[in-house]
Amino acid sequence: MIRHLVLFKLDEGVGRDDPRVQEGVAAFRALGGQIGELRSWECGWNVTDRPIAYDFAINSSVEDAGALQRYLDHPAHQAGVALWREFATWVIADYEF
Repeated sequence: MIRHLVLFKLDEGVGRDDPRVQEGVAAFRALGGQIGELRSWECGWNVTDRPIAYDFAINSSVEDAGALQRYLDHPAHQAGVALWREFATWVIADYEF
């Protein structure tokens, strides 16, 4: 199994109530039910107010590297990424467990 973690940081001046952000969040929340390769899917807003904290997180898992690539290539994932690219940056960690 591979854990796929993504942490998002909203761009300066962009808030959670921005319509673009709300559309991006809705797109990512829907992925868990749209992509068969996903074995687990969680996403949500950070609940702490620390300077080093990121704003939004995705925690998911897939069976193997092939499933991860199919998830990454899936049109619904690509559409969500395109939305987030407009207002955020992110870091990723993929590891076997």
